[in-house]
Amino acid sequence: MSDLALKPIEGYRGFPGPVVLVIMDGVGIGKGDASDGVHMAYTPVLDALFQEPLYAELQAHGKAVGLPTDEDMGNSEVGHNALGAGRVISQGARLVNEAIESGGLFEGDAWRRVVQRAQGGGTVHFIGLVSDGNVHSHIKHLYALLERCVEEDVPRVRVHGLLDGRDVGDKSALEYFEPLERKLAALRKGGRDYRIASGGGRMLTTMDRYEADWGIVKRGWKAHVLGEGRGFRSAVEAIRSYYDEDPELTDQYMDSFVVVEGDKPVGTIEDGDAVVFFNFRGDRAIEISRAFEDDDFPYFDRLRRPDVFYAGMMQYDGDAQIPKHFLVEPPVIDHT
Repeated sequence: MSDLALKPIEGYRGFPGPVVLVIMDGVGIGKGDASDGVHMAYTPVLDALFQEPLYAELQAHGKAVGLPTDEDMGNSEVGHNALGAGRVISQGARLVNEAIESGGLFEGDAWRRVVQRAQGGGTVHFIGLVSDGNVHSHIKHLYALLERCVEEDVPRVRVHGLLDGRDVGDKSALEYFEPLERKLAALRKGGRDYRIASGGGRMLTTMDRYEADWGIVKRGWKAHVLGEGRGFRSAVEAIRSYYDEDPELTDQYMDSFVVVEGDKPVGTIEDGDAVVFFNFRGDRAIEISRAFEDDDFPYFDRLRRPDVFYAGMMQYDGDAQIPKHFLVEPPVIDHT
């Protein structure tokens, strides 16, 4: 930071009192029409502030806040991080992209321990949001993990895929799950056993946040870990069946499902397995991480807690150290 020189702003008189940084979630510069809630509201204080000499507009998406491209929309998490750091830092998807491209993700201790579980006879499970919304996850990250499993001769992989319908089209699940099933079929060559094992819509299965409804996490635990839920022969069959039964149903509210073969779930999570939660955003990943890691867990009866090696794509809560193990190191941010 020593190379930055601060210069007085012309027309700025200064203030005698303290300066307060107030971040107003949901307030921004919109289209200025009837669809713009801030524009339509009565906001005399904001209107006056917008006329002050210090008024400036900040770009809140894309490379300006550390995301991979300018096509990537911002969100509250990256916005808070950028404002808090006072500079552009690599965040979320960009950090994961860089770790995959450099190979650093696969050189770390967490990934090595995932592979060790597989080499010891365990199954590698990937849980996360299957879409290219790039807010919580990106399907290309899952593909990179799967391809690395092939390179490292991991014999058995199960994917527990959550439907998006929020950061992408509300009924777009088949655009992601059909290619994913084809991808897994191609990777099964050579005797490998790679399959989708369970899933469900993000607002009903696994991805609760702020402890709003632990029942969402419980539903995911039952599907992913215990193999309990409505059974289908494939994830695509499940999605199509739910669409047919309720034409108004959108992906994020789709019930959980379990892929079965001969009435038995194909991918329960057992002792000796490894579990990777491949979302990079933390708010909807913390609770399921606690379900796997916490010894004292009062939120629902897990029935059984398998002895697994659990890792997140990133560490979702640095203060609470959740999870203990993660694939991608956070950026170093100093002088804040």
